[in-house]
This record gives sequence, structure tokens and C-alpha cells, in this order.
Amino acid sequence: MTALSRRTPKLSHLSGGGEARMVDVSAKPVSERVAVAEGYVRMQPATLDIVRSGDAKKGDVLGAARIAGIMAAKRTHELIPLCHPLALTQVEVDVAPDARLPGVRVKARVKVAGKTGVEMEALTAVSVACLTIYDMVKAVERGMRIEGIRLVEKSGGKSGRFRAGVS
Repeated sequence: MTALSRRTPKLSHLSGGGEARMVDVSAKPVSERVAVAEGYVRMQPATLDIVRSGDAKKGDVLGAARIAGIMAAKRTHELIPLCHPLALTQVEVDVAPDARLPGVRVKARVKVAGKTGVEMEALTAVSVACLTIYDMVKAVERGMRIEGIRLVEKSGGKSGRFRAGVS
């Protein structure tokens, strides 16, 4: 066994034979679990002005993105293979214009009292909110870029707390 293989954690979604499987969490204790993810949509300043003013042809971009993110978190198990369906206790999606990008920053915070974490739900919320922003203003600018989607922090469960470094 090499030093690398001793330090590399085992992939929990693979059986001993390498087949994909859903992890059995039935023996795990219920605990409060929270995950925060972020990402952004970079766009031209003129496009951001349209988003801010609420003048996009498809309507309220920021409101639609917020709702899309919340709905996506709740349906993560339908979108990502092997994710457990969870009774989420809270989903917050913050969608904020940022002239410094220029673009829109998206942050999602997801919470559950359960036996498995909510990292995928937070990441899915951010991803779908960003895709919704793109969809709603693509008629104005097709060159927008969705970037920086990542897990910022998580707490709860056996692995405890994680906080990402600054990027």
C-alpha cells in the first residue's frame, strides 16, 4: 500500500466490486446538517443593468432564480443519481447583483435534521439558480459565463465541519 492510498478516502458510492450503489445510512444517527454553496453568473454591465431594473422580457430574473434554486434543492434526489430523498427543513437562496464581477452572485444555505448531508442540495440550488439567470437573459447576451460553483462550508455528521479556503 502506498502513502497516497493510505490517505485517500474510500468512495462511499462504490461497492467492493466497483458497482455504483446508494449508501446505507440507516445506522447513522440523526443530526443537524447544514451546507452552504456559492456560484455566480458573469455578464456584461448592460445585461446586469437589465437584470437589476427588472426589464428582462421573461420577467423578474432574481426572483425566478431564487425560486428555481429552492425548488432544485428539494428535487436533488431526482436529478443526481444515488442521492437520498431528504425532508429539508430550510433552503435559503440569496441572489445578488454585483457590479464588481459584473454579474449576479448566488449563495444557497440548506439545512436538514437527518442521517446524510445536504452538500449536493446546496450545490444543486446554486447551479439551477445560475442556469435560470442565464436562461432568462440569454436573448440579450449569450456569452454569459456560469463560474465558481463550489461548496463553501458544511457542518454536522461524522465528518464534522468543513470550510473552504478563500478563492
